[in-house]
Amino acid sequence: MLDRYLTFHRDEWAALRAATPLTLDQPDLESLQGINDRIDLHEVTAVYLPLSRLLNLYVSAVQDLQRVSSTFLGSKASKVPYVIGVAGSVAVGKSTFARILQALLSRWPNHPQVDLVTTDGFLYPNAVLTERGLMDRKGFPESYDTRALLSFLRAVKSGQEEVSAPVYDHVAYDVLDGVSLTVRHPDIVIVEGLNVLQVNREGVEFVSDYFDFSIYVDADVDDIEEWYVARFFALRESVFQDPDSYFTNFAELTDEQADATARHIWTSINGRNLRENIAPTRERASLIIRKQRDHRVSEVSLRKL
Repeated sequence: MLDRYLTFHRDEWAALRAATPLTLDQPDLESLQGINDRIDLHEVTAVYLPLSRLLNLYVSAVQDLQRVSSTFLGSKASKVPYVIGVAGSVAVGKSTFARILQALLSRWPNHPQVDLVTTDGFLYPNAVLTERGLMDRKGFPESYDTRALLSFLRAVKSGQEEVSAPVYDHVAYDVLDGVSLTVRHPDIVIVEGLNVLQVNREGVEFVSDYFDFSIYVDADVDDIEEWYVARFFALRESVFQDPDSYFTNFAELTDEQADATARHIWTSINGRNLRENIAPTRERASLIIRKQRDHRVSEVSLRKL
Protein backbone atom coordinates (compact mmCIF):
# COMPACT_ATOMS: atom_id res chain seq x y z
CA MET A 1 0.00 0.00 0.00
CA LEU A 2 2.79 2.44 0.89
CA ASP A 3 4.13 2.31 -2.66
CA ARG A 4 0.76 3.17 -4.20
CA TYR A 5 -0.31 6.03 -1.92
CA LEU A 6 1.00 9.35 -0.72
CA THR A 7 0.07 9.59 2.97
CA PHE A 8 -0.47 12.93 4.70
CA HIS A 9 -0.85 13.49 8.41
CA ARG A 10 -3.69 15.79 9.37
CA ASP A 11 -1.67 19.02 9.53
CA GLU A 12 0.11 18.25 6.25
CA TRP A 13 -3.21 17.64 4.52
CA ALA A 14 -4.80 20.76 6.02
CA ALA A 15 -2.01 22.91 4.56
CA LEU A 16 -3.08 21.82 1.06
CA ARG A 17 -6.25 23.86 1.45
CA ALA A 18 -4.24 26.84 0.17
CA ALA A 19 -6.67 29.75 -0.24
CA THR A 20 -9.84 27.67 -0.63
CA PRO A 21 -12.61 29.63 1.13
CA LEU A 22 -14.89 28.12 3.76
CA THR A 23 -18.34 28.36 2.18
CA LEU A 24 -20.32 26.59 4.94
CA ASP A 25 -21.45 28.07 8.25
CA GLN A 26 -22.55 26.35 11.45
CA PRO A 27 -26.28 26.11 10.53
CA ASP A 28 -25.29 24.59 7.16
CA LEU A 29 -23.14 22.01 8.91
CA GLU A 30 -25.82 21.10 11.44
CA SER A 31 -28.31 20.47 8.65
CA LEU A 32 -25.89 18.08 6.92
CA GLN A 33 -24.87 15.95 9.90
CA GLY A 34 -26.43 12.60 10.65
CA ILE A 35 -27.35 11.14 14.02
CA ASN A 36 -24.36 10.92 16.38
CA ASP A 37 -21.90 12.43 13.88
CA ARG A 38 -19.38 14.84 15.39
CA ILE A 39 -17.99 17.27 12.84
CA ASP A 40 -17.25 20.94 13.43
CA LEU A 41 -16.10 23.74 11.15
CA HIS A 42 -12.47 23.12 12.16
CA GLU A 43 -12.80 19.60 10.74
CA VAL A 44 -14.34 20.97 7.56
CA THR A 45 -11.48 23.43 7.19
CA ALA A 46 -8.73 20.88 7.85
CA VAL A 47 -10.07 17.91 5.91
CA TYR A 48 -12.88 18.77 3.52
CA LEU A 49 -11.54 22.02 2.04
CA PRO A 50 -8.28 20.47 0.77
CA LEU A 51 -10.32 17.61 -0.71
CA SER A 52 -12.75 20.07 -2.26
CA ARG A 53 -9.81 21.91 -3.84
CA LEU A 54 -8.28 18.68 -5.17
CA LEU A 55 -11.56 17.51 -6.68
CA ASN A 56 -12.22 20.93 -8.20
CA LEU A 57 -8.87 20.69 -9.99
CA TYR A 58 -9.65 17.15 -11.16
CA VAL A 59 -13.10 18.09 -12.41
CA SER A 60 -11.73 21.13 -14.25
CA ALA A 61 -9.09 18.97 -15.93
CA VAL A 62 -11.72 16.48 -17.11
CA GLN A 63 -13.96 19.28 -18.37
CA ASP A 64 -11.02 20.68 -20.34
CA LEU A 65 -10.33 17.24 -21.78
CA GLN A 66 -13.96 16.94 -22.86
CA ARG A 67 -13.72 20.29 -24.65
CA VAL A 68 -10.53 19.21 -26.40
CA SER A 69 -12.19 15.99 -27.51
CA SER A 70 -15.21 17.90 -28.85
CA THR A 71 -12.94 20.23 -30.80
CA PHE A 72 -11.11 17.28 -32.33
CA LEU A 73 -14.35 15.57 -33.32
CA GLY A 74 -15.86 18.80 -34.64
CA SER A 75 -19.02 18.37 -32.64
CA LYS A 76 -20.52 19.40 -29.35
CA ALA A 77 -20.44 16.37 -27.08
CA SER A 78 -23.01 15.76 -24.35
CA LYS A 79 -21.96 16.88 -20.90
CA VAL A 80 -20.71 13.85 -19.01
CA PRO A 81 -20.83 14.14 -15.21
CA TYR A 82 -17.80 13.54 -13.04
CA VAL A 83 -18.68 10.61 -10.77
CA ILE A 84 -17.30 10.22 -7.25
CA GLY A 85 -17.80 7.05 -5.19
CA VAL A 86 -17.84 7.13 -1.38
CA ALA A 87 -17.49 3.78 0.42
CA GLY A 88 -17.13 2.59 3.99
CA SER A 89 -18.78 0.71 6.83
CA VAL A 90 -22.14 1.26 8.44
CA ALA A 91 -21.74 3.94 11.18
CA VAL A 92 -18.35 5.20 9.93
CA GLY A 93 -19.87 8.53 8.90
CA LYS A 94 -19.76 8.20 5.12
CA SER A 95 -23.28 9.61 4.57
CA THR A 96 -22.45 12.83 6.42
CA PHE A 97 -19.09 12.91 4.65
CA ALA A 98 -20.84 12.68 1.26
CA ARG A 99 -23.39 15.39 2.12
CA ILE A 100 -20.71 17.85 3.27
CA LEU A 101 -18.63 17.12 0.18
CA GLN A 102 -21.69 17.68 -2.01
CA ALA A 103 -22.36 21.04 -0.37
CA LEU A 104 -18.78 22.25 -0.76
CA LEU A 105 -18.37 21.11 -4.37
CA SER A 106 -21.66 22.73 -5.39
CA ARG A 107 -20.31 26.10 -4.25
CA TRP A 108 -17.50 26.08 -6.81
CA PRO A 109 -18.49 28.21 -9.83
CA ASN A 110 -17.56 25.70 -12.56
CA HIS A 111 -19.65 22.77 -11.28
CA PRO A 112 -22.66 24.10 -9.37
CA GLN A 113 -24.94 21.08 -9.97
CA VAL A 114 -23.83 18.27 -7.68
CA ASP A 115 -26.21 15.37 -7.07
CA LEU A 116 -25.94 12.73 -4.35
CA VAL A 117 -27.29 9.21 -4.86
CA THR A 118 -27.13 6.52 -2.18
CA THR A 119 -27.02 2.88 -3.16
CA ASP A 120 -29.59 2.05 -0.45
CA GLY A 121 -32.23 2.70 -3.12
CA PHE A 122 -30.80 -0.18 -5.13
CA LEU A 123 -31.37 -2.70 -2.34
CA TYR A 124 -33.96 -5.28 -3.28
CA PRO A 125 -37.31 -4.51 -1.59
CA ASN A 126 -37.92 -6.31 1.71
CA ALA A 127 -40.47 -8.60 0.05
CA VAL A 128 -37.83 -9.83 -2.38
CA LEU A 129 -35.19 -10.17 0.34
CA THR A 130 -37.62 -12.15 2.49
CA GLU A 131 -38.53 -14.42 -0.42
CA ARG A 132 -34.83 -15.10 -1.08
CA GLY A 133 -33.95 -15.55 2.60
CA LEU A 134 -31.69 -12.49 2.58
CA MET A 135 -33.21 -10.19 5.22
CA ASP A 136 -30.40 -11.07 7.66
CA ARG A 137 -27.88 -10.22 4.92
CA LYS A 138 -29.28 -6.82 4.05
CA GLY A 139 -26.35 -4.65 3.00
CA PHE A 140 -24.29 -7.61 1.78
CA PRO A 141 -23.47 -7.54 -1.97
CA GLU A 142 -26.16 -10.07 -2.89
CA SER A 143 -28.91 -7.90 -1.36
CA TYR A 144 -28.46 -5.21 -4.05
CA ASP A 145 -29.92 -5.05 -7.52
CA THR A 146 -26.49 -4.53 -9.02
CA ARG A 147 -27.80 -4.69 -12.58
CA ALA A 148 -30.11 -1.74 -11.90
CA LEU A 149 -27.27 0.22 -10.28
CA LEU A 150 -24.97 -0.46 -13.23
CA SER A 151 -27.74 0.56 -15.63
CA PHE A 152 -28.18 3.84 -13.72
CA LEU A 153 -24.46 4.62 -13.83
CA ARG A 154 -24.21 3.67 -17.48
CA ALA A 155 -26.99 6.12 -18.31
CA VAL A 156 -25.39 8.87 -16.22
CA LYS A 157 -22.02 8.40 -17.89
CA SER A 158 -23.59 8.35 -21.37
CA GLY A 159 -24.82 11.90 -20.79
CA GLN A 160 -28.55 11.16 -20.74
CA GLU A 161 -30.63 14.22 -19.93
CA GLU A 162 -32.59 12.57 -17.13
CA VAL A 163 -31.79 9.44 -15.15
CA SER A 164 -33.88 8.14 -12.24
CA ALA A 165 -32.82 6.17 -9.18
CA PRO A 166 -35.03 4.42 -6.60
CA VAL A 167 -35.35 5.90 -3.11
CA TYR A 168 -34.87 4.14 0.23
CA ASP A 169 -36.65 5.15 3.44
CA HIS A 170 -34.73 4.42 6.65
CA VAL A 171 -37.83 4.73 8.82
CA ALA A 172 -39.73 2.14 6.80
CA TYR A 173 -36.46 0.22 6.29
CA ASP A 174 -37.47 -0.43 2.69
CA VAL A 175 -37.31 0.88 -0.86
CA LEU A 176 -40.25 3.21 -1.53
CA ASP A 177 -42.58 1.85 -4.18
CA GLY A 178 -43.10 4.28 -7.06
CA VAL A 179 -40.77 6.96 -5.64
CA SER A 180 -37.62 7.99 -7.49
CA LEU A 181 -34.84 10.57 -7.49
CA THR A 182 -34.22 12.17 -10.88
CA VAL A 183 -30.75 13.32 -11.85
CA ARG A 184 -30.84 16.07 -14.50
CA HIS A 185 -27.67 17.31 -16.23
CA PRO A 186 -25.41 17.25 -13.15
CA ASP A 187 -21.81 18.40 -13.25
CA ILE A 188 -20.90 15.91 -10.53
CA VAL A 189 -22.64 12.83 -9.15
CA ILE A 190 -21.61 11.44 -5.76
CA VAL A 191 -22.54 7.77 -5.29
CA GLU A 192 -22.42 6.73 -1.63
CA GLY A 193 -22.77 3.19 -0.35
CA LEU A 194 -21.31 0.24 1.52
CA ASN A 195 -20.12 -1.84 -1.41
CA VAL A 196 -19.53 0.64 -4.24
CA LEU A 197 -15.91 -0.55 -4.60
CA GLN A 198 -16.92 -4.21 -4.57
CA VAL A 199 -15.67 -6.39 -7.41
CA ASN A 200 -18.60 -7.94 -9.27
CA ARG A 201 -18.56 -11.69 -8.89
CA GLU A 202 -19.22 -12.17 -12.59
CA GLY A 203 -16.06 -10.18 -13.23
CA VAL A 204 -17.46 -8.44 -16.31
CA GLU A 205 -18.49 -4.97 -15.13
CA PHE A 206 -17.95 -3.22 -11.80
CA VAL A 207 -19.81 -0.28 -10.25
CA SER A 208 -16.43 1.41 -9.75
CA ASP A 209 -15.76 1.25 -13.50
CA TYR A 210 -17.95 4.34 -13.74
CA PHE A 211 -16.13 6.33 -11.04
CA ASP A 212 -13.69 9.09 -11.90
CA PHE A 213 -12.60 9.25 -8.27
CA SER A 214 -13.36 7.13 -5.20
CA ILE A 215 -13.07 7.68 -1.46
CA TYR A 216 -12.97 5.12 1.36
CA VAL A 217 -13.83 6.33 4.87
CA ASP A 218 -11.80 4.16 7.26
CA ALA A 219 -11.44 3.61 11.01
CA ASP A 220 -10.54 0.84 13.46
CA VAL A 221 -13.24 -1.84 13.60
CA ASP A 222 -13.55 -1.53 17.40
CA ASP A 223 -14.20 2.21 17.07
CA ILE A 224 -16.82 1.70 14.37
CA GLU A 225 -18.61 -0.84 16.58
CA GLU A 226 -18.78 1.69 19.42
CA TRP A 227 -20.09 4.34 17.03
CA TYR A 228 -22.72 1.88 15.81
CA VAL A 229 -23.86 1.15 19.37
CA ALA A 230 -23.98 4.87 20.19
CA ARG A 231 -26.03 5.50 17.06
CA PHE A 232 -28.40 2.67 18.01
CA PHE A 233 -29.01 4.35 21.38
CA ALA A 234 -29.63 7.70 19.64
CA LEU A 235 -32.09 6.06 17.24
CA ARG A 236 -33.87 4.40 20.15
CA GLU A 237 -34.65 7.87 21.50
CA SER A 238 -35.69 9.32 18.13
CA VAL A 239 -36.48 7.38 14.94
CA PHE A 240 -37.47 4.16 16.70
CA GLN A 241 -40.15 6.13 18.58
CA ASP A 242 -41.97 6.75 15.29
CA PRO A 243 -44.91 4.32 15.09
CA ASP A 244 -44.16 3.89 11.37
CA SER A 245 -40.59 2.79 12.09
CA TYR A 246 -39.67 -0.75 11.11
CA PHE A 247 -37.75 -0.92 14.40
CA THR A 248 -40.43 0.50 16.70
CA ASN A 249 -40.16 -2.66 18.82
CA PHE A 250 -36.67 -1.50 19.86
CA ALA A 251 -37.98 1.78 21.31
CA GLU A 252 -38.76 0.34 24.75
CA LEU A 253 -35.54 -1.60 25.25
CA THR A 254 -33.66 -0.96 28.47
CA ASP A 255 -30.09 0.31 28.21
CA GLU A 256 -28.75 -3.17 28.86
CA GLN A 257 -31.06 -4.73 26.26
CA ALA A 258 -30.26 -2.01 23.72
CA ASP A 259 -26.53 -2.54 24.15
CA ALA A 260 -26.86 -6.31 23.76
CA THR A 261 -29.15 -5.98 20.73
CA ALA A 262 -26.90 -3.45 18.99
CA ARG A 263 -23.79 -5.58 19.53
CA HIS A 264 -25.56 -8.69 18.29
CA ILE A 265 -26.63 -6.90 15.09
CA TRP A 266 -23.11 -5.56 14.66
CA THR A 267 -21.43 -8.92 15.18
CA SER A 268 -23.79 -10.98 13.05
CA ILE A 269 -24.45 -8.52 10.20
CA ASN A 270 -22.63 -5.19 9.96
CA GLY A 271 -19.27 -6.18 11.40
CA ARG A 272 -19.23 -9.35 9.35
CA ASN A 273 -20.10 -7.44 6.17
CA LEU A 274 -17.29 -4.99 6.92
CA ARG A 275 -14.70 -7.73 7.35
CA GLU A 276 -15.79 -9.91 4.45
CA ASN A 277 -16.87 -7.41 1.79
CA ILE A 278 -16.20 -3.76 2.57
CA ALA A 279 -12.74 -3.51 4.15
CA PRO A 280 -11.10 -5.65 1.42
CA THR A 281 -12.07 -2.95 -1.13
CA ARG A 282 -10.30 -0.14 0.73
CA GLU A 283 -7.17 -0.13 -1.41
CA ARG A 284 -9.23 0.15 -4.59
CA ALA A 285 -10.06 3.73 -3.57
CA SER A 286 -8.38 6.83 -4.98
CA LEU A 287 -8.34 8.37 -1.50
CA ILE A 288 -8.51 6.84 1.99
CA ILE A 289 -9.75 9.00 4.85
CA ARG A 290 -8.61 7.61 8.21
CA LYS A 291 -10.68 8.55 11.28
CA GLN A 292 -9.64 8.13 14.91
CA ARG A 293 -11.80 7.31 17.93
CA ASP A 294 -13.00 10.91 18.46
CA HIS A 295 -14.23 10.96 14.82
CA ARG A 296 -11.51 13.38 13.73
CA VAL A 297 -9.53 12.51 10.62
CA SER A 298 -5.92 11.70 11.51
CA GLU A 299 -4.46 11.03 8.06
CA VAL A 300 -5.30 10.97 4.38
CA SER A 301 -3.80 8.67 1.75
CA LEU A 302 -3.96 9.70 -1.91
CA ARG A 303 -3.27 7.07 -4.53
CA LYS A 304 -0.54 8.05 -6.96
CA LEU A 305 -1.60 8.75 -10.53
